[in-house]
Amino acid sequence: MFLFCINALRGSDPRKWLQNRYWLLGVAWLSIVALSYFWSLDKVHWERTFQVKFPLILFPLACGCMPAFSARQLQRLTLLMGWILLCGIGYSLSFLLRDYDKYLLEYRWSVLLPTPCSQDHVRFSMALALYFIWCLFLWPWLQQRTGRVGLALVLAVIVIYLHVLAAKSGLVALYLFVAAWGIYVSLIRKKMAGLLIIVAIPVFLLLAVRYIPTFSERKDYIGYAWTMLREGDRSGKYGDVNRLMSYKIAKELIMDHPWKGVGAGDMMAGMKEGYEKYYPQVEDKARLLPHNQFLIIALGCGIPAMLLFSAWVLYPLASLGRRRSFSRASVTGRQVFFIVMVWLLLLFQLLIEPILEVQFGVFVYLFFLWWIGQSMPALADPLAEK
Repeated sequence: MFLFCINALRGSDPRKWLQNRYWLLGVAWLSIVALSYFWSLDKVHWERTFQVKFPLILFPLACGCMPAFSARQLQRLTLLMGWILLCGIGYSLSFLLRDYDKYLLEYRWSVLLPTPCSQDHVRFSMALALYFIWCLFLWPWLQQRTGRVGLALVLAVIVIYLHVLAAKSGLVALYLFVAAWGIYVSLIRKKMAGLLIIVAIPVFLLLAVRYIPTFSERKDYIGYAWTMLREGDRSGKYGDVNRLMSYKIAKELIMDHPWKGVGAGDMMAGMKEGYEKYYPQVEDKARLLPHNQFLIIALGCGIPAMLLFSAWVLYPLASLGRRRSFSRASVTGRQVFFIVMVWLLLLFQLLIEPILEVQFGVFVYLFFLWWIGQSMPALADPLAEK
């Protein structure tokens, strides 16, 4: 990442960096994270928290300064990414093939298949879903039949694997995009094609429940967890229930420390104290940070930092309306649809996951938001000519 940033920023005028409002907003809220060092007791945890977020300063600035990729370069990079993701899928499925009965049984208790990057199935499934979206956008620029056939096979494997893995984040992102894509296709000119896309959603879900055992077990577990929620369970044994409990604790802590938070280094310690106060029956290993990035920023650094963070999150979408920020050129309606959908799906992740608290999450957020945003305008002219 550092080599990429150095290469992209080489020769750029630092005075122009100050004209990048997105970068300035990022520096502003991350500066508050840095200053929270002085009111954080756990300096080691603060250091880890800040180190994980440091790419948020460099990567968007580098993406804004780098030259636009050509269509050929994007095709090569897309195919390379496909092979890398296939290797990750193969690694994950190898566990299921070696011990099928064991992992099928564990799915009954929401223990999913191992995945790359420290068993981070949430971010891995999200990366696969976003890659699927990117490939659909790039499809018109694939001139060679072999390239299209190869990429279609990769996408088919990804769709099947997402159902086998049955991670909610990736599947929800996939189906939300497919539904929106069907509506978009219907509105522009192809009503029948759009209708078929939308109808395919329940069909695929029914087929997955019937023929993919891991998906079926996962569905049953999620239903059981929500039943326990309605019955008032507060044991912390069920992920979705525990997520809601973490929200309540975080809100109470934020109200007690509204201006500067508890300190980025002391968030976990503060949450554990909150669990002791409100939900003492929850085991220590089940006590977690609030699965909402906005609450995490407010918890660690206060409401002012959260407001700056919110402006930073919203800025790419707001600037897209002015046809700036992401590109040096105007964007087409099709490009706007894809960029907005990627932004919305990443926003959804910010609302339900601590995506920026782990390195893989920071990568998924930055890479797909900025790579797709920067690359799409470069492809506008070829499509128009076609």
